[in-house]
Amino acid sequence: MSSNAILQGIFYGALAGAAWGLVFLAPELTRAFSPWQLTAGRYLAYGLFAALLIAPRIRKLLPHLGRAEWRALVWLSLLGNVVYYVFLASAVQLGGMAMTSLVIGFLPVAVSIIGSRGHGAVSLRKLAPSLGLGLAGIACVAWQSLAGSAGGDMKQSIIGFFCALAALVSWTTYAVGNSRWLGRLHEVSAHDWNLLIGVVTGLLSLFIAVPAFTVMLQPHPGSEWMHFVAVSAGVAIFASLFGNACWNKASRLLPLTMIGQMILFETLFALLYGFLWEQRWPTLLEIAAMVLVTVSVLLCVSAHRVDEGGGH
Repeated sequence: MSSNAILQGIFYGALAGAAWGLVFLAPELTRAFSPWQLTAGRYLAYGLFAALLIAPRIRKLLPHLGRAEWRALVWLSLLGNVVYYVFLASAVQLGGMAMTSLVIGFLPVAVSIIGSRGHGAVSLRKLAPSLGLGLAGIACVAWQSLAGSAGGDMKQSIIGFFCALAALVSWTTYAVGNSRWLGRLHEVSAHDWNLLIGVVTGLLSLFIAVPAFTVMLQPHPGSEWMHFVAVSAGVAIFASLFGNACWNKASRLLPLTMIGQMILFETLFALLYGFLWEQRWPTLLEIAAMVLVTVSVLLCVSAHRVDEGGGH
């Protein structure tokens, strides 16, 4: 593999991270609206854009989609999009962007741990150093959430921290399940599968859009509605469509052992957006957590590389 291809892959990985980092900023930009409303708005827009993109090929795809595939599309859309983003948006609004992005930054290691039971996967023993550092990083985040809060704010921060953990579990389960399904599909490309997940997510978001924009709706001026629609559409276009396209491009250009490292860009950009939004420098505990989570992911990738090397 040429160094030029690797540089291009890193560039597209960084672009994907920069786009995905926006999903952490969106709840801060739309604090007047609930996480349920933000989730519904984002995925209604995503579903619409995905439907437009897949429409020319849908007739060719339908014969290859049986009951099992549609069931998988529903639960993957729920876990990886709707449930995940409700928890993530709640975590950001309750505990802040830095805390949420650092917890979610543990994702590559969490995916490896869940997938460690699969055939040919790296053993938990080899992942132990990575797991230990990652847990230490999350402990720093938890301590920062408690140390920086008091009274009612502390309770809010604790709830936000557990929402971030729930988002991590939800997306980890989705990532492992989606990877296994992509391995089974032969007649449907990864790009079309992602668009189908987008369409199904859009349909599922209708079920939360109805109560979110009726029973749960508070009065908002027209300017706030315009702002909400712009943020929802922007996140759908840049994070869901552009970010995924850049990630697919990076995945084609880079070896598998480097892809895990690229996910770090999402965490780093989310942190950058968070510190810029809050107009502050990171605390010592946040710096420690960043270092621990980064080294944890790099050790996880290294364990996979060594394991792959030993198999040849």
